[in-house]
Amino acid sequence: MNRVARRFRSLPIRSRLAMLVAAAVAFAVAAVSVTCWFIVQGKLYEQVDADLKDMVQRPGTVGALLQRCTQTPLENPQNFPGRNDYVQAIKEEGDPCVDPNSPGTVEVTGSDKDVIKGAKANQLFIRNGTDEDGNAVRVLTRYLGVDQNDAQGVALQLAVPLKGTESTLNELALILLLVSGVGVIGAGAAGLMVARAGLRPVDKLTEAVEHVARTDDLHIRIPVEDDSEDEVARLSRSFNSMTSSLANSRELQQQLIADAGHELRTPLTSLRTNIELLTRSEETGRPIPEADRKALLASVKAQMTELAALIGDLQELSRSEGQRGERLQVVSLEDTVESALRRARLRGPELTITADLQPWYVRAEPAALERAVVNILDNAVKFSPEGGSVEVQLAHGVLTVRDHGPGIPAEELPHVFDRFWRSPSARALPGSGLGLSIVARTVEQAGGEVGLGRAEGGGTVATVRLPGAPTPPPEAPAVE
Repeated sequence: MNRVARRFRSLPIRSRLAMLVAAAVAFAVAAVSVTCWFIVQGKLYEQVDADLKDMVQRPGTVGALLQRCTQTPLENPQNFPGRNDYVQAIKEEGDPCVDPNSPGTVEVTGSDKDVIKGAKANQLFIRNGTDEDGNAVRVLTRYLGVDQNDAQGVALQLAVPLKGTESTLNELALILLLVSGVGVIGAGAAGLMVARAGLRPVDKLTEAVEHVARTDDLHIRIPVEDDSEDEVARLSRSFNSMTSSLANSRELQQQLIADAGHELRTPLTSLRTNIELLTRSEETGRPIPEADRKALLASVKAQMTELAALIGDLQELSRSEGQRGERLQVVSLEDTVESALRRARLRGPELTITADLQPWYVRAEPAALERAVVNILDNAVKFSPEGGSVEVQLAHGVLTVRDHGPGIPAEELPHVFDRFWRSPSARALPGSGLGLSIVARTVEQAGGEVGLGRAEGGGTVATVRLPGAPTPPPEAPAVE
């Protein structure tokens, strides 16, 4: 059985569907055919039984049959038709007494003797039987009375051949068998055609998948009717959506690699130049002036710091959404902003940073959220004039950070959240151009939105809106 099941599963889907359809139709046709055959058999037997009962009621006389069988007249003699059917009388003991016109003798069974033993006048019993030659007959046994000579009960048996009935049933069985066979074959052929038509989109999907695997082309699409909502259409739409997402992801990956290579080239070139100068000084024995040497080392340190920050930003951007989603938790945005403010005050000690924070809880990754807030504050500190001020406010899930720097030109605002984009006026300042991209991605992952615009009176205002999350229950105090 397991071997048959394995071979069945190894067949193509269309073949399995055709076989299943044929099997289902075969079962249905077989059930209908068998039911039909038994109904017709019942009707034919009902007709034969009606004929036998009618034969008993026709006028005639038992005459010589009863006299020869009983030798004495019976009480309440019954009539029988006197036609060329099986007619005989039976007693509790002894052989049956057959009418001379009967074509043969009907085999007597114990059930027939039970009719005599029951001793109920006019009791009828109908069964299938055979004559002495083994021919099938339908037998009616009717109790007549008691033989006064030997005090035995006497019953009359009438029987008709079932040859015509059986012939009709056999012909009907043959017809039903032929019709069933034609139906099963037709159902199998129809199932195969339906399977081919129904699986044609699956064939297209298979060809598309094989094309992608062979050519690595993610721009292939499977045509789908707009009003189609079946499973195959949904699968095709899912495949199109998947290939589109993969193509976009590949393009973003290629763009990220290209942009990262471009951004890494500048600090690496500067590092190589400075290190070559220091190395040449050591090799030639001509020392570099102390001030210049300190400047070179400071430049190397700054470039190393920039490289470390750039690599960290690239690692943050390369993390998948699934990795981020596993670390989401309810976070106090107020505490996150306060922690970021402490770092911002260290980086801009000459600035006046004021904060008005109200409690608010969000669902986000704690480290990523704090880094996003730090990036926003770093921009405000970086572009604020010496002795300037930065105002931070958190109210009802809206965080605003306003500085009083030069502001961002209107034509540059649409690009501020692009990866590696830096304003021409800020390219001389340290930074990788990935800070705001990380901010946008972190905020979007938390279900919020971020915007950057020009503030009234000059400067820039950054606005972050984050949906609230249920306040976590307070921690139970430790028991000492």
